[in-house]
Amino acid sequence: MHISAILAARRPTFSLEFFPPKTEPGWERLFRVMERFQRLNPDFVSVTYGAAGTTRNQTNRLVRRIAGETSLSPIPHLTCVCHDRDEIERILDDYLEIGISAVMALRGDPPVGGDRCDGAYRYAAELVEHIVGYCTRNSPNGESPFGVGVAGFPEGHPATPNRVVELDNLRRKVDAGADYICTQLFFDNRDFYDFRERCRIAGITVPIVAGVMPVTSRANFERLPSLALGARYPAAFMRAVGSCATDDDVRRCGVDWAIAQCSDLIANGVDGIHFYTLNQFGPIRDVWEAACAVTSSR
Repeated sequence: MHISAILAARRPTFSLEFFPPKTEPGWERLFRVMERFQRLNPDFVSVTYGAAGTTRNQTNRLVRRIAGETSLSPIPHLTCVCHDRDEIERILDDYLEIGISAVMALRGDPPVGGDRCDGAYRYAAELVEHIVGYCTRNSPNGESPFGVGVAGFPEGHPATPNRVVELDNLRRKVDAGADYICTQLFFDNRDFYDFRERCRIAGITVPIVAGVMPVTSRANFERLPSLALGARYPAAFMRAVGSCATDDDVRRCGVDWAIAQCSDLIANGVDGIHFYTLNQFGPIRDVWEAACAVTSSR
C-alpha cells in the first residue's frame, strides 16, 4: 500500500525504525526479536542508511529480509551523499523489483573523519525530485511505485541555524514531491507542536510523523544528544534521570517519559508516531502498548 494511503487510513499511525547490524550474531539477534516486533503490527518500518552510504549493502540486505521473511512493510532510507544518478537508479530498480512501496529521502552525512565526497545531489530536495521522476517513468498505470518521506527537525537542524531558511528547505522537499515528514527524535513536545505549526504557516500540509525514542540506560542518555543531531533534554527529564540510582531506574524513567510524550501527542492530533528502536524490543513494547491503549480509549 502507498504510504499516502497508509497515513490517510489511520490516525495516528505507529511505525518502527531498525538499523542493519554490524555482525552476523547481531543479525540473528535482530531477527529473533523481529518476530516480536511483527506482533505489534506496525503500519510500516524504516531501515537506516549509514554515513555516506556505508551500510548500503547491509541496508539492502535487511530490507530484502524484512520484505521476504516477515509481514512488515519496510521503507529504506536513501541518501544523497556519495551517490551518482546511476547508482540511485540501480537502487530504486532493486527496490521496485522486490515490491518496496516507499523510500525515505535524506541528505545524509559525509564519511566519518573525511570530507564530503562528490555526488549527483547536494540537497535532499534534489533526491526527492529524482525519485519522483523515476516514479513517473515507471508508473504506466498512473500509480506511483514509491511514496517518499523526508526528515524534519523540531529542534532545528544544526547545519541551518536560521529557522526561516530551515522551513524554506523543508518546503522545497515537499514541493519536490514528498508525501510525508518524519521528524528527528525529540523529548519536549512543545518543540514538535511549534515545528508543526510553523510547517502549516509555511504552507506544508503533508502528514508529519513524530519521532520518539525511550532512553534505556545512563550511557544511552549521555550518548543520544551526539547521535541525534543535538537533541536536547527538558530540565524536568534531566532532573528525573539524575535522581535514578541504577540503569533499571533510568530505563523506567525513560519509558515513562516516552509514554507521557505519546499520550500528549495523541491527545493533540499527531498524524503518526515513529519509534526509534535501536533494535531493542522491550522498552519499545512498553511504550507502544501504552500508546495503543490511549488511542483505543479515545
